[in-house]
Amino acid sequence: MRGITRRWKLAETHHPCDEQSLLERLLSVRGISEDEVEDFLKPTMAHTHDPGLLPGIDEAATMLVDAVRADKSIVIYGDYDVDGITATSILWHVIKRAAPEARIETYVPDRLEEGYGLNSDALLRFKEEGADLVISVDCGITAVDEVRAGRDAGLDIIITDHHNLRSDGQLPDANAIVHPGLPGSEYPSRELCGAGVAFKLACRFARTWCGSEEITNTMVQVLTDVLPLAALGVIADVMPLTGENRAIVQAGLQRIRSVGLPGLQALIHASGLDADGVDSDAVGFRLAPRINAAGRMGHALNAVELFTSANGERAQEIAAELNALNATRQKTEREILAQAIEMAEAAGMTRPARRAIVLAHPDWHPGVIGIVCSRLVDRYGRPTILLQEQNGTCKGSARSIPGYSVHDGLADCSEFLETYGGHDAAAGLVLSADQLQDFIEAFTRHANAAISEDDLVPWLVIDADATLQEIEQGNVGALEQMAPFGRGNARPKVRLQGLHVEESKPMGNQSRHLSLQLAHAAGGKTVRAVWWNKGDLVDKLPRGTQVDLVARPKINSWKNRRTAELDIIDLDNRPGSDD
Repeated sequence: MRGITRRWKLAETHHPCDEQSLLERLLSVRGISEDEVEDFLKPTMAHTHDPGLLPGIDEAATMLVDAVRADKSIVIYGDYDVDGITATSILWHVIKRAAPEARIETYVPDRLEEGYGLNSDALLRFKEEGADLVISVDCGITAVDEVRAGRDAGLDIIITDHHNLRSDGQLPDANAIVHPGLPGSEYPSRELCGAGVAFKLACRFARTWCGSEEITNTMVQVLTDVLPLAALGVIADVMPLTGENRAIVQAGLQRIRSVGLPGLQALIHASGLDADGVDSDAVGFRLAPRINAAGRMGHALNAVELFTSANGERAQEIAAELNALNATRQKTEREILAQAIEMAEAAGMTRPARRAIVLAHPDWHPGVIGIVCSRLVDRYGRPTILLQEQNGTCKGSARSIPGYSVHDGLADCSEFLETYGGHDAAAGLVLSADQLQDFIEAFTRHANAAISEDDLVPWLVIDADATLQEIEQGNVGALEQMAPFGRGNARPKVRLQGLHVEESKPMGNQSRHLSLQLAHAAGGKTVRAVWWNKGDLVDKLPRGTQVDLVARPKINSWKNRRTAELDIIDLDNRPGSDD
């Protein structure tokens, strides 16, 4: 029953031994030595790097402090995703705590009308309205022309960003640039997100503001308060949860339940969560989609307001709006996905001879197509670009597979593009509709050259083998010490072999999911396993079926009862068969 798009293999062992517990084996597989275990399982902010190592941060902090003390008008210019929204909010809170009367505004471009990043019209408008300083967060590193226009108009501009630099290496002529990947940077980690860079600048601002090595209790408190926002940015931007990112997320999630941000508490409540139960999964699957929905289906400034000035009824009102926008987003996403699947398959883009999907449609919502790209990448195992075509222009998003840089692919085809930018794994682009077919063929040629046919059949890498006896509360509960989970530290995947199905039944709304009771031997002690969105397979897995499976062990808490169970990733009911 295993799908033809998956191949199983065990990760490199790093020499685990049979005497080790499941937790010890998993840590060994991930290359965590005995000397590193304590720091890995109990990360703290002491494991983060000195903000002063970031290029440009002292210049930026000094300029920002001087601007606040001189009562200059400041605009924080962010992005419309979770990372940009939280980065904007972090700087707002820290500056306002230092100087409650500071003249500071926030700005996020309209995704549909303005698109991503700094734009000249907005900068010139800020100057006309009396702004003195613009500081970007999570954007701006490629905005050479836009920054020049702003500087020529008389604005001071600080850029803080983490995205890839321009392929020609040119940097904006800003007053200061804070970016971990600048040429000559000695910052130990290049994996900070926009909110992470903003948090580092906030720390440096606080120290510069206080004028000594000691930061006042007031500033320490606000930096603690914004840690949950930094954690949201790291998780939502899918940054590796290793090193200092892991420490920031751990500290941020620990403080969510007690932090004094009314908007964050309102969103947690509106999402049906308890503050004590907010982990990286809850952020990734419950909170982040609602925050992103503001920029995708409405305007992200509402989300910025939620995390900055909103409180009481206004915070609850915005949180409810985000809930409604997210529901609309989900419906729109399903419709676009079905249409894109049909178009890709009809165009032959899902066959081995074409190793990229590039599609355009006039009715596709530009705020949603990035999510649908990710769904198609998961489904077909190849880089995907989806575009909305309107008024002779195609605007859209790209997502990629491990090992293929979609940013490099776009750079190779830049002659057909008006603008592009992003990461190896994700990017945005704009091109003329007249260039679309030429671009499709050029990008496909690049993907075909860089991606082998075998690369289209991704490996499902398994952390370790396990027995059903190990999947019980004590062992599985111990695995939670490896949290927070995410990119670079995924929830462990284990293989269990030779299991018997004791019970098989559909579950959930419209019987969409499959619930199995599994035992090592017929009639033995069972463990529950859930296979999401596989309810249609219930008749193919009757009682008595023997299976191998790959699953994520987890603890299910229900009505104060904690039980160990499995989330199935893949299953084979014919061991040794590849069909």
